[in-house]
This record gives sequence, C-alpha cells and structure tokens, in this order.
Amino acid sequence: MPRKDFPFVQRFIDRHGRLRFYFRKTGLPRVALPGPYGGPEFLAAYHEATNGKPKELGASRTVAGTINALIVSYYGSPAFTTLRPTTARVYRNILERFREEHGHKSVAGMQARHVREILTEKAGTPDAANRLLGMISLLMDHAVAEELRPDNPTIGVKRLKHKVGGFVTWSEDDIAAFRTHWPLDSRERLAFELAVNTGQRRGDLVRMGWRHISAGALTVKQSKTGAVVAIPIVQELQAVLDALPRDRLTFLATGTGAPFTPAGLGNWFREAVRSAELSDELSLHGLRKAAARRLAEAGCTTHEIASITGHRTLSEVERYTRSAEQARLARAATGKVIAVFGKKEGA
Repeated sequence: MPRKDFPFVQRFIDRHGRLRFYFRKTGLPRVALPGPYGGPEFLAAYHEATNGKPKELGASRTVAGTINALIVSYYGSPAFTTLRPTTARVYRNILERFREEHGHKSVAGMQARHVREILTEKAGTPDAANRLLGMISLLMDHAVAEELRPDNPTIGVKRLKHKVGGFVTWSEDDIAAFRTHWPLDSRERLAFELAVNTGQRRGDLVRMGWRHISAGALTVKQSKTGAVVAIPIVQELQAVLDALPRDRLTFLATGTGAPFTPAGLGNWFREAVRSAELSDELSLHGLRKAAARRLAEAGCTTHEIASITGHRTLSEVERYTRSAEQARLARAATGKVIAVFGKKEGA
C-alpha cells in the first residue's frame, strides 16, 4: 500500500522477519500499529495516534540511566541537531531500532562484551551491524560527556568483516540490457539515465528538475555532503530529457505525479530491474558505482571522478574504481613488457 495513504506511518522488518508499522510524528507519542496494514485494528490505532496529546519525544520511555533516556538526550544535543536532515533521518532510524531492543538496559552497565554480543546477533548483515556499532559509539561518547559513565565500551570492539565490493557495479552488458528493455520515453529509462550519467545518490536523483539545468550542465548541491557538482549532460541523458514536459517540479515522479522519496525510488527501480530480467543485486547505487567505473576506465583521475560523484575523500573514489584501475594498470604493464620483449605469446 502507498505510504501516502497514512501520513507519518513507517515500516520495517524486525529481526524475526516480521513487517511492523509505527506512527511517528514529532511531538506525539510513537505508537506501534497492529497489522494488517489498513485493517480495522490498524485504522483504530492510527486514529488514536493522530489525535494523541503532544508530549516530549520519548518521554514515556525515559527512565533515568537507560539507553532510552540516553537516546532522547542525544536527540537534543548539538551533535544531533546540527546534522543534515538526511543524515539525521538515517541516524534516527538506526537508533530507534536499537532502542526497541535495548532501550530498557543500563547505560552504565554496558560493557564491551555486550557490544560484541549485539554485533554477533546481526552477523548476517555485517554492514548494518557496523553502522550500528558506529551509532552505539556516538551514544557512548555522549554518555561520557554527560558523565553517565567513565568510558566508551565500543573502543577496541572490531567491526565485522563484510562482503568485499559492497553494492554490485553494473557491467556494460547490464547497462545495454536495461536500455534494450526500457524505451527512451519510459520513467524507468529516465531514472536509469539520470543515475548512470550523473553518478548521484538516490536522495539527489529525486530532487533533480529543470531548475538544475543551465548551460548544458546539471548542477546539484548534494544533500548528504553539501558538495556542489556541475555535471555536463551527455547525449544519452539529453535524449530522455527531450521527451519530458517542462511543467513538473522534478524529473522523476510516481504514477500519481508526486515526487519520489529516496527509499520509494529505490524500491520502484528494483522492480524495473526485475522486469528487465536482470539480477536483483543490481541497484541505483550500483549505477553510481558504474558511473565512477566508466570515468576511471576513460582515464579520469580520482580528482576528476570526485568532481562528478561528489565523494568527500579520494579513498572513497579509489574504493569504487579499484577494479577499473587494476585493469588499466595491467594493460599498461603488459604494453611495457611487449615494448621491451616483443609480441605477446601466440601473436
């Protein structure tokens, strides 16, 4: 069901694989909504939640000295209130899930072995576990600053090993197959060309519109980093833009004409990938990596690639383009050997 039917309802899969719903609105109690989505019990709980009395965020769960109280305190600290909205939303999502499981526990009683146990429970999703470790560390730093404990128990706790490479990078065959399946005038092709030809995150893709185009370039201030990137519009992207009307706020829109949310765009695009009979591992973020790979294979330097992708550090760019750089160096090395010792064997 579309989220717009019930404003302020969020959903997630809990650690037992169950789909859960929560009403979350600043100033009102956070309420668990019983399933099924849109059913009588759900509607009754939703109605009560939307008419609840405003109160301090988390007040019903802030027993002094608990993780609950610490999280509420952290939400009010400059360390959290000065975050960019997109970053704050990510942090809050992680912390609320952590609070759901461990909010009743003691801040002073948390030890390194407890942190390791929490990570072990999430060993099946190491990237998520490592993000949680980072958030627990921030919380414990806040606890130390508030004199709730003398040290940070996450110090020395090792991150879990994760799958090398992260998001799968689209190959040229994948790119060609998607273009063959989806025509130029489709929303799916528009989303694809924006992603692969700009190398931007989905949070920035959903905001792009005609107002961002000037002098043959698409200029965007990235929501995550604040970096401003000006990306020349190549022929493949111009072709899909030429088919668009100019009376819309954003290039990408849902079936009802409303702008996508970043998560909504990601979920919708996965269905487009499946329709093209491509691997479920391919995603919008994989197209961001493909854009960086293509720039690397074209001989661009890490600084030049970062000017397009907006990565904050060159090490991030190098991580995205490592395989392309290895292939380029191998070709160069082979060329030098041939120049000295003659033709390749079998030539």
